[in-house]
Amino acid sequence: MDGTEARQRKPEELGLPHVLSTGRPPIVSEDGLLSVPESERVAPKPLGLEVSRETALSIGLQVALPFVFAGLGLSGAGLLLDYFQRWPVFSELKDLLTLVPPLVGLKGNLEMTLASRLSTAANTGQMDDPREQHRTISSNLALTQVQATVVGLLAAVAALLLGAVSRQELDLVKAEVLCASSVITAFLAAFALGMLMVCIVIGARRLGINPDNIATPIAASLGDLITLSLLAFVSSFFYKHRDSRYLTLLVCVGFVALTPVWVLVAKQNPPVVKILKFGWLPIVLAMVLSSFGGLILNKTVSKLQFKGMAVFAPIICGVGGNLVAIQTSRVSTYLHMWSTPGVLPLWMKAFWPNPCSTFCSSEINSTSARVLLFLVVPGHLIFFYIIYLVEGQSVPNDRSFVVLYLLAGLVQVAVLLYLAEVMVRLMWRQALDPDNHCIPYLTGLGDLLGTGLLALCFLVHWLLVGTLEPVSGAS
Repeated sequence: MDGTEARQRKPEELGLPHVLSTGRPPIVSEDGLLSVPESERVAPKPLGLEVSRETALSIGLQVALPFVFAGLGLSGAGLLLDYFQRWPVFSELKDLLTLVPPLVGLKGNLEMTLASRLSTAANTGQMDDPREQHRTISSNLALTQVQATVVGLLAAVAALLLGAVSRQELDLVKAEVLCASSVITAFLAAFALGMLMVCIVIGARRLGINPDNIATPIAASLGDLITLSLLAFVSSFFYKHRDSRYLTLLVCVGFVALTPVWVLVAKQNPPVVKILKFGWLPIVLAMVLSSFGGLILNKTVSKLQFKGMAVFAPIICGVGGNLVAIQTSRVSTYLHMWSTPGVLPLWMKAFWPNPCSTFCSSEINSTSARVLLFLVVPGHLIFFYIIYLVEGQSVPNDRSFVVLYLLAGLVQVAVLLYLAEVMVRLMWRQALDPDNHCIPYLTGLGDLLGTGLLALCFLVHWLLVGTLEPVSGAS
């Protein structure tokens, strides 16, 4: 059997490990496509070598703790959003709630990818030399600031356009407050979380801990809390000083004017330059998808039948985004190890795989999809119980709502996991890195799908309660 035939056979048939690594990421060409040098391609290990295989139990144990840790942060974010929505600025600036999903989504599109890049650099020894460490950190932080400033401004514009279309009006003073609040929140949140990721990666490296195992969960757990708090306080400040002429305009212009400076700093690192050139489409489209989720939240959160929705929105969106990001990363790693960019293995040739094969086969990607799907119900029950302990009777807590809420979470994650399998295959076939091109799309779609299903859950529950109460009263 030659090497080509061995590569086209499933790892399960060869008895080989499911995760192999050279320790180096694939090279990005000038046009943004992936290529793997022949010298760095991973050859399958000899058949006679005994190796361990990942099991559903090992995957579950590795994923469960970071998942719960991140979920606690999401629960805190939900409680904060429910508290902040009563502030005068959220009542007066109707489009401010529309900003919440896209700004919170920057955590997944910017900070979590930053943590991944820094962890890869640390694990491959690129940050062992002090000069190289400084160059890598400064260029990556500068890239994050550029992306945060641009996407923050675009998110505000998208929220204003959606609000103007739905209400047929546009207040310029409120528009200036919204733009300034969005840009500063995105900028400061990206800087704070970016510095936190740098400290975690360097500290973990010095302690001999793999940064990949701790950096991303911390970004997921703290990102929502930091972003929501900044948005509330910054927008309140600008709203109080809305009569100060040119304040918000000068702030927006000032932060945007800093963008060329960050670009010059980012250009120190050639891989970062490539991301700066080719990495915009995924995060901008993800922002647009999240903005539509924010519009749903904006239109429903103040209505009686949707009381308590603000508490659960960050949780259901965050859980779906975290789980689909894990699966996308796993499938991407699988392809990096068992194929070359632009070429799919024979057993993954179908662009639209059968859903049964995605969840019910014996392949390792199907096993991980089942594990992640099984985490949805116990995870949501834990987070729901925390919300109930804090909020009490102010949120729906009867059996019918719990069942509907769990069903919404299951449907959301099942759809996202299937789409992750499809999108990774499509991107890999185009020789694009799935980590950079799939995760933003899927997290943005997770925000839209999660908010929509949550609104449907509240609506159906309200209709059921309204139907059952007269019946019980008559009896």
